[in-house]
Amino acid sequence: MPLVRISLAQGKSAAVKNHISEAIHHALVNTFNVPADDVFHVISEHPAEDFICTPEYLGIRHTADAVFIQITCNEGRSLEMKQTLYRHIADGITGRTGIPRSDVIINLLETKKENWSFGNGIAQYALPGANVPGQSPALAPQ
Repeated sequence: MPLVRISLAQGKSAAVKNHISEAIHHALVNTFNVPADDVFHVISEHPAEDFICTPEYLGIRHTADAVFIQITCNEGRSLEMKQTLYRHIADGITGRTGIPRSDVIINLLETKKENWSFGNGIAQYALPGANVPGQSPALAPQ
């Protein structure tokens, strides 16, 4: 269950926000093996004066179209999987919205499975014999 937080400056249409969310989810399904029905996204818009992004960092130029994406997920993915995820997210957002790839800023936070509760005040993954829906009994990372 990745928890995705999407932050952007106010002014984007509902369609653009939906396309951003869809691009991220599509990349998670195809690179991190997340089940198709596992969608937990929060989209936050901020007034321009409250959304601050440096114009250039590490030789990458940013515009007012910058999108901050923070993904919290279970630990265990390889560096190659993470790099593929980042590329697929940037390509998907650019392809669906026209927002430049350089404006897609991603932060991945990894956590242990027992740090999740999907409701009812229970750490479902910490239960004996817990399994991730849609995954093998080997408890593949999610």
